[in-house]
Amino acid sequence: MAVENSAAAPESLAEILKRQRHAFAAEGAPTVEQRRADITRLRDALKRQAHAISGAISADFGGRARHETLLAEVWPVHAAARHALKHLPRWMKPKRVPVGLEFRPSRAEILVQPLGVIGIIAPWNYPVNLALAPLVAALAAGNRVMLKPSELTPRTSALLAKMLGALFPEEKVAVVQGDAEVGAAFAGLPFDHLFFTGSTAVGRKVMLAAAQNLTPVTLELGGKSPCVIGPDAKMPEAALRIANGKLFNAGQTCIAPDYVLVPRERLEDFVTAYSAAVRKLYPNLRRNADYTAILNDRHYARLAEALAEAREAGARIVSIDPATEGEMAAEHKLAPTLVIEPDDRLTVMREEIFGPILPVKAYDKLDEAIEFIASRPRPLALYYFGVLTEHRERVLAGTHSGGVTVNDALTHFVIEDLPFGGVGPSGLGAYHGETGFQTFSHRRAVYHQGPIDPKIFLRPPYSRLFPAIFRFLMRN
Repeated sequence: MAVENSAAAPESLAEILKRQRHAFAAEGAPTVEQRRADITRLRDALKRQAHAISGAISADFGGRARHETLLAEVWPVHAAARHALKHLPRWMKPKRVPVGLEFRPSRAEILVQPLGVIGIIAPWNYPVNLALAPLVAALAAGNRVMLKPSELTPRTSALLAKMLGALFPEEKVAVVQGDAEVGAAFAGLPFDHLFFTGSTAVGRKVMLAAAQNLTPVTLELGGKSPCVIGPDAKMPEAALRIANGKLFNAGQTCIAPDYVLVPRERLEDFVTAYSAAVRKLYPNLRRNADYTAILNDRHYARLAEALAEAREAGARIVSIDPATEGEMAAEHKLAPTLVIEPDDRLTVMREEIFGPILPVKAYDKLDEAIEFIASRPRPLALYYFGVLTEHRERVLAGTHSGGVTVNDALTHFVIEDLPFGGVGPSGLGAYHGETGFQTFSHRRAVYHQGPIDPKIFLRPPYSRLFPAIFRFLMRN
């Protein structure tokens, strides 16, 4: 069921939440078989709807390659479901933990329980992946879910509402459609956990709204993810992999390379290699269906203004295949562009770009690149390209980021056993694999007192044995 009337949304949302809470209380935590059945239904529907999903997303974007949607939206969710189905019994199993000598023969364990009702707010850039991957984790943990997809991808949101509505009763999974007003009301609901993917600015508002109910949050945000090209990097290979990561979805990716730091003596080598890589990946750019459009007028104008600002400030602009720019603009397609040595005060160096524009800055010593990254807000991802272990370890030790891929871009996102999340302004909390299961679970501490209780000597009235017992407790 979809809620489309924004005026009635707050009351409707509260009613859905009430029904989900009632169902959770009445039915309790689902068994492993029930959870597997839910995830299997979702996985199978995703496979059946793959073609419809790619069509809806392409229509919402005004042109997005079917292959990109299959790789970025369908496959990762399928992989998440497959991973959860395989490992769920182990994740759910109570875990025995040791107790100290002074507590024996008692025992202790951790029981994993679902939290209850989870709210998920998904973004527009990967509207299926970033809606359904958290849903897989929430269902694996045994929860009920209310999902708010983005209003900026209305066809995809409607498809999700229809697909999930056919799979689950609203008391288990409800899809809420609506504008920013509905989203604000959604964030203010007293969920047992709220999961948000989007910009840092909106993430602050979501966290503020959740704080009114003391709702715990996971915030998957973004930031300016750097690429560091080491002194010994294999330039053609590094440039190709950076270009592939940057231009996938036309740069509209939260972990896309946002700027490149390159040794000064290799700057021109990078410009040449990157330009060659772009032409190899996207030949005949104007008519290339593999190259995705910018989502809408507002985002296209934002990118164009950032480029104009950099140009007016005197930065060197390298547009790959610039002859196509006029023709491409009508389709909201922006040619891949390098901005060489931009001033740090420019928009392209202050804000997350979210488009096919890539600033490039030169450094003289590797420590300068490390210091440049460390002095800025911590990003969602970091990419290092180089051969020597010593250089790589210096970069990893001297910087912070949500995740890292070495000698490639984006790939750490699709490794299910790696937690995915940000740090500082790039996010709070993580998910994927077992980490996602734990995010939507409560790890309940349980202590079982044994038949013999050695703590009787620690109760009043305290005996003359207490000093000796206390010395034993404080032993090294």
